Amino acid sequence: MTVKKAGDHAIDRENLYGTINEPTYAGAVSFMRRKYTRDLKGVDLVVTGVPLDTATTNRPGTRFGPRSIRAASSCIAWMRPYGIAVDPFDKLAVIDYGDCFFDFGRPETIPGAIEAHASSIIDKGPGLLTLGGDHFIAWPLLKAHAKKHGKPLSLLHFDAHSDTWADEEGRVDHGTMFWHAAKDGLVDPARSVQIGLRTTNDDTLGFNIFDGPYVHENGVAKVVAETRKILGDNPVYLSFDIDCLDPSYAPGTGTPVCGGLTSHQAIAILRGLVGINLVGMDLVEVSPAYDIGEITSLAGATLAMEMINMYANRHGT
Repeated sequence: MTVKKAGDHAIDRENLYGTINEPTYAGAVSFMRRKYTRDLKGVDLVVTGVPLDTATTNRPGTRFGPRSIRAASSCIAWMRPYGIAVDPFDKLAVIDYGDCFFDFGRPETIPGAIEAHASSIIDKGPGLLTLGGDHFIAWPLLKAHAKKHGKPLSLLHFDAHSDTWADEEGRVDHGTMFWHAAKDGLVDPARSVQIGLRTTNDDTLGFNIFDGPYVHENGVAKVVAETRKILGDNPVYLSFDIDCLDPSYAPGTGTPVCGGLTSHQAIAILRGLVGINLVGMDLVEVSPAYDIGEITSLAGATLAMEMINMYANRHGT
């Protein structure tokens, strides 16, 4: 494939496919140097941001997550990920759509704005990878995906927390979304998997849980095998909270919990799940104010790229 090498490819890229090497320290900050555009013609996958942090229960700052993940992604955008035989960007036409707009002064309107933003993209055909933002955004995103793909979906959830705490009042809270998703029938807990949990919530709502100690004691291969059995070929929404990783790998987050997964374990599990029927995905809870040397943002960008690889292997040309 012949590509133009000069210039800022987030702006002047002519072909949506392929990877182009350019300086990592310069240029517009788009995710993985993809073109900034809202033209969905010929697009297979859209990357967008939802810079929300008003649902956090501890340290705020995830409104800056999408920007920091994009910036860190430039460090790994110069060639295909190591260990992957075919560049996902040779299979998928991917763009950076920019961020979801909402009025922060009218918080009651934000969930609907996120859902409408997602629907306006996926209803036209492309898949969607969303960069958060706090984890609350997964609820309206799930609503949009369930409307398109049918419900219930399978939820593949990486996190230190279950996010299934009971909420009868419809709070905008990043710890209750999956309680609502299960109660509303958006996801089927029996065909869903939560990986890496290590906080106490006695009511599992019937979700299949491979908590942090299980991953460490049983290894990646067993987690992958059991997860694949549960998910089958059901449409899957993947939601990855960066605090699934141990704070030594991801300190830049609002609610860190010790004993988490290593970045290697997380990458290996995602690669082991290549081929599942992935229909939507998000990477959330990067809070760069608490980061050290941008390692959390880099982990977020790397894991998001692994999700693109998963999507490419199912939906790419």
